[in-house]
Amino acid sequence: MDYIGNEKVAKMILKSEQKNEFLQRTMDKMIVKTFILISCIKVLLFPTYHSTDFEVHRNWLAITHSLPLEEWYINDKSEWTLDYPPFFAWFEYLLSQIAYFIDIEMLKVDNLNYASPATILFQRSTVMFADLVLALGVREICKQFHKSQNCSTIFTVLSLCNMGLLVIDHIHFQYNGFLIGILLLSIAKVSSVCKTTQVLQGAMWFAILLNFKHVYLYIAPAYVIWLLRWSMKDSQFFHRISSLAFIVLTVFALSFGPFVSQMPRVLARLFPFKRGLVHAYWAANGWAIYIGLDKVLSLFLKYLGWTGATKTAVMTGGLVQEQSFSVLPTPTPLITFIISFATMIPALWFLMFQTDFHIRPKKLIRCIILCGLSSFTFGWHVHEKAILTVIIPLGILAVIDANDSRIFIILSSTGQTALLPLLYPENLSLLKLLLSVIYMIMSALLLCRHFKDKLLCTHEWLYVSSLPMFTIYETLIHKCLFGKKLPFLPLALTSIYCAIGVTYCWIIYYYIYLTDNKKEINLTEVKENVQLEGKSKSQKIL
Repeated sequence: MDYIGNEKVAKMILKSEQKNEFLQRTMDKMIVKTFILISCIKVLLFPTYHSTDFEVHRNWLAITHSLPLEEWYINDKSEWTLDYPPFFAWFEYLLSQIAYFIDIEMLKVDNLNYASPATILFQRSTVMFADLVLALGVREICKQFHKSQNCSTIFTVLSLCNMGLLVIDHIHFQYNGFLIGILLLSIAKVSSVCKTTQVLQGAMWFAILLNFKHVYLYIAPAYVIWLLRWSMKDSQFFHRISSLAFIVLTVFALSFGPFVSQMPRVLARLFPFKRGLVHAYWAANGWAIYIGLDKVLSLFLKYLGWTGATKTAVMTGGLVQEQSFSVLPTPTPLITFIISFATMIPALWFLMFQTDFHIRPKKLIRCIILCGLSSFTFGWHVHEKAILTVIIPLGILAVIDANDSRIFIILSSTGQTALLPLLYPENLSLLKLLLSVIYMIMSALLLCRHFKDKLLCTHEWLYVSSLPMFTIYETLIHKCLFGKKLPFLPLALTSIYCAIGVTYCWIIYYYIYLTDNKKEINLTEVKENVQLEGKSKSQKIL
């Protein structure tokens, strides 16, 4: 009888493994098809406008190829100096070895603003092929978090076809896709809490990510707390914590070791605090609202005839520089750091002090998102594209939980609308409006049908529906009304209105995170009480 029972169990396990293999193959095919489809669209975007970031990366190719290592972070022939961590510099160096065979002129440091057709084709192609890392990250996330093909399909579409990435990477020009792919790889690995090797690999990937782009320091506190809690879950604390320390220190040593003699110069490049509170194009964050309030108060005081007591503001010049406020106090880098970290503390506290039963990857992702939103909302000199590091990880849970799905629809629509003023040429007006509206409608339809619910409240639908009007105003209405006057007004209005939506999402998501923790703690207490009652009843029977 035992033999027959064991045979049945073995058959069930085999069928389960075959089913999982079939689902994995189906998912892989779907990811490949989606990647090929979106890559075709990216190729069509090759001839479009590119920003100064195109010259930034061409210059970095030239610096890393033509200059000795000790001059990489010293050369300042161009205003677009190398200001990313060393791993990204090595990435540019590897690309430059291929660029040598495409057009050697692009690798000359003195060839400022060089953009031959071959150079454009090469640089655009490198961004597209680097997105293979994003596809790999999506695959690992689907394996770890999504148990149904429907969830995997929706997340794949929302991430690989993300409108913000199309705008920033494949029109404006940057390399955010493969960096977010490394982030997804890291999240997937550290979420495998029962597999020590996987968690250590995840820590390694995140350390590598920090050495590609230091902006991910914003979410590092969530990783620190998560890995600390994982290390403390049993008697192997010292072994785990020493393994983590060895991995992280090794990665940083490999990255910064060759530049140790010029470390002050490298750090000065990585953390340029004199660039001012806000970027040339305001990020849709709390400081955009703060600047708007300062401007309103300034105009009100001017109307009352009290302007003699105020300073002249320079917040609407669209320049990267140190700024001053007319009425409100001018924040310093230290103040913005304190506010950013202070607003992360509740999320980190709940992640740290939840019970062992509730150490779930879902908590980690929500904490990462809240840390990202806190730093985006209150950080110093935040770039508008930093919202993508929050939107795409949020998509992981958006296909699992209706609350996360609700926030995703609002935040993705709001954050990505705020990116559109970056594409200022008039011939891109229709394209950016179409990309925005199509992605908004697609994400809303996919998620609402997935959960069989409208997800958003009436006022939230009204807010999201009104977002395209700001793009229409920026591209068409403003010029009809004011011509060339008040050129910064459309961007200011877009940033402030979108900042309201981002701040709203941050507040609501914090509430969801904290109340969800309380609900699950109460659920644990109920389960424990039921178990105790069951034990007492069995003892009475005995």
